[in-house]
Amino acid sequence: MIIAQELSRHFGDIVAVDRLSFELAAGEVLGFLGPNGAGKTTAMRMITGFLTPTSGSASVCGHDVVADSLAARRHIGYLPEGAPCYADMTVRDFLCFIAETRELRGNAVRREVEKSIEMVDLGAVEEQRILTLSKGYRRRVGLAQALLSDPPVLILDEPTDGLDPNQKDQVRRLIAELGSDRLVIISTHILEEIEAVCNRAMILVDGRIAVDTTPTELRRRSRWHNAVRLRLLEERVGLEEQLGELSGVAELLSEESGRHWVLFAEGRKALLPTVRNFVEKNSLPVQTLQVEPGRLDDVFHDVTHGKLA
Repeated sequence: MIIAQELSRHFGDIVAVDRLSFELAAGEVLGFLGPNGAGKTTAMRMITGFLTPTSGSASVCGHDVVADSLAARRHIGYLPEGAPCYADMTVRDFLCFIAETRELRGNAVRREVEKSIEMVDLGAVEEQRILTLSKGYRRRVGLAQALLSDPPVLILDEPTDGLDPNQKDQVRRLIAELGSDRLVIISTHILEEIEAVCNRAMILVDGRIAVDTTPTELRRRSRWHNAVRLRLLEERVGLEEQLGELSGVAELLSEESGRHWVLFAEGRKALLPTVRNFVEKNSLPVQTLQVEPGRLDDVFHDVTHGKLA
């Protein structure tokens, strides 16, 4: 549904996006990750037709975003950075206005606006002027307008910014549901959001794709993947040296001297059977014995600092 080929954007001497190439299909929920200034928002603006690429090309549902811009945009629901709205309008009036700009008329406007208000739970504020709304509600208005006319491609820049925990959970469930038969791209700094809703993750560094894989595979690249956490009910003096010498242990982290350790695995290979055998052999009074799945923040740090290819 989206094809990008050598997509680049320069601002004078600054290279914001540098030769991005990727293909995205329906049913994919892509998480765009990267530090500030990595090029995420610029890439999204080029795909949506808000910025013209310096070089390269992109198409949405078979329509080139430059040569056939309006046709491409008809397939896109876009929530821009900051969720800009007309502040003097009421929520309902704003959504009706946006629906009409998308060539909906008559009953179709009312039907689509009602559906969007219900999906994003704006019923309590639909007659309020947007300038009176909290940041979280304004973000939801921005999301509601992106959903109008049921577009097959959704591009959402920081969709949960400013939302409280309950609202974030609601929006994440909505995105996961929408992603079942659409293509959804979200840009976010919240790593737990990637785990919650995405089935593909792309990390941008200096305008280039550093990693393009699944959230599960990202976890596997973490040094915490397959690490074993061992906590005892009581302190055992002298045990630390023995744990550090177990086969397959690359590093030992003491969380609480004599009682709580994290054992990191060589090559991130399964370490639990070795630790379990040691525990049983020495009749250790175990409180916790668990395997770490890996940490996305750990991988994100390593990738963006050039420590992980």
